[in-house]
Amino acid sequence: MDTGVVQSLVLGVVQGLSEFLPISSSGHLVIFPWLFGFSDPGLSFDVALHAGTLIAVLGYFWRDWCNIFRLRNDMPEYHGMSNALLFLVMATIPGAIAGAVLEKQAETIFRNPLLIAATLFVFGALLWVVDLRGRKTRSLENITLRDALAIGCAQALAIVPGVSRSGITITAALARGIDRASAARFSFLLSTPIICAALLANAPALVSAGITVPFVVGVLSSAVSGYIAIFSLIRFVERASYRVFFWYRAAIALLIVSFFFFV
Repeated sequence: MDTGVVQSLVLGVVQGLSEFLPISSSGHLVIFPWLFGFSDPGLSFDVALHAGTLIAVLGYFWRDWCNIFRLRNDMPEYHGMSNALLFLVMATIPGAIAGAVLEKQAETIFRNPLLIAATLFVFGALLWVVDLRGRKTRSLENITLRDALAIGCAQALAIVPGVSRSGITITAALARGIDRASAARFSFLLSTPIICAALLANAPALVSAGITVPFVVGVLSSAVSGYIAIFSLIRFVERASYRVFFWYRAAIALLIVSFFFFV
């Protein structure tokens, strides 16, 4: 199999899983090429990865979005959440501002492997502690504007690789007393405008590069793995804690530090 196709397949799966699991997609997409010596696939491949995760999140949550836009009325959790669209828009603004202000830093100094190791460990531990101590008594329909703004401000921290967009927004939601499944669901819904923005920002690179086999492989692998990640996490947290993700993040952080100093 062509090396470019294999690389696209691997990075597509990594992107799809890590975008929605609380383990940091940006951190993994910096660390994996660093560890395995992958060549830089270019901006057009970023488009492929974001297109795939967008397909995954829209494919899984299409009924939610239809209820949010009042095209359907068959999900009770949105009956009492009449301002869901407003909440999602307001929660998106802090992250959009952080992305615009810190774009250069995100592509340079924030990509330091040791910084990523530190953020993986620290924010993984924070997720576990908040999950243990949080009340987790409120459902999706009880989310308020104050909750949405708190979650949105937390999302702005995800500009730093290793923090994890899904991880920090779920942490913020749990800290506000929202139950695990609802926290994950709101986090995934909130990812949709962010992924759309990233896709549009990189779209000119696709126009100039054209559609290639690695691009298609990246889209498909990212979409399939992303859908599996969403499906699995929502069901997993209904019966288990986020502890396993802390231990995974701690192991990856240790691996990064070991490679940095001893390899």
